[in-house]
Formats: sequence, structure tokens, C-alpha cells
Amino acid sequence: MEKAHKKLRAWQETMDLARMVYEVTSLLPSEEKYGLQTQMRRAAVSIPSNIAEGAARRTSKDTIQFYIIARGSLSELDTQTELCRLLNLLQAENLHSLESQIEKVDALLSGLIRFKRSNKETT
Repeated sequence: MEKAHKKLRAWQETMDLARMVYEVTSLLPSEEKYGLQTQMRRAAVSIPSNIAEGAARRTSKDTIQFYIIARGSLSELDTQTELCRLLNLLQAENLHSLESQIEKVDALLSGLIRFKRSNKETT
């Protein structure tokens, strides 16, 4: 049985984003192992996890709340990526890839939230 969240393009793209974050953060300086590396990975894992949890909820209200939490984690990751840029911790190519995927996921999440709000159940 395939879970509903696995059919969502937003979930699929956030899984790609999480993979990218793991790959890129492995390039951070060793002194960031317990700093930005850990923070960025936690934020990246939180995004698809919250989409999955939201998709499993019974009411649109609950589903939307988890999608909003996912979007909050995405904003955390965006901020951490910007900090990597300011501190010159990652190469421009890696930063560009992350930022492009973050933008794509942001658009998908916003669309998913709009869709769920427009089709909201009365529960």
C-alpha cells in the first residue's frame, strides 16, 4: 500500500531537497558538524516529515497546520543557507542548487496549502 504523501509532488521534491542538504552539508568545515550541519539537516528532514504527517490527518485543518509547519522548517533552512552564503562556507554552485530547490518547494507548499484551504472540510 502506497501512502498518500508519497504521491504528492511537494513531498517528492522535499525528499530531493533533504538529500541535497545531506550531500552539501557534508562539505561544510568540520567545526560546523554540530552547528549548521546538524541544524540544516534537521530542518531538511522536518519538511517532508511534516508533509507526510499532514497528509495522514483526517481533517483539512490538521493537514494545513502540518503543511504550514513544513513551510516554517523550509524558512529555517533558507535562513541557514543564507548564513552559509554570508560566511562563505559553501561554494556558489552548491548554494545556487539549494536555493533553487528551496524556491521550488516553497511554491509547491504554498500551492498545496492554498488548494487545501479552498477545499476545506467543515470539521
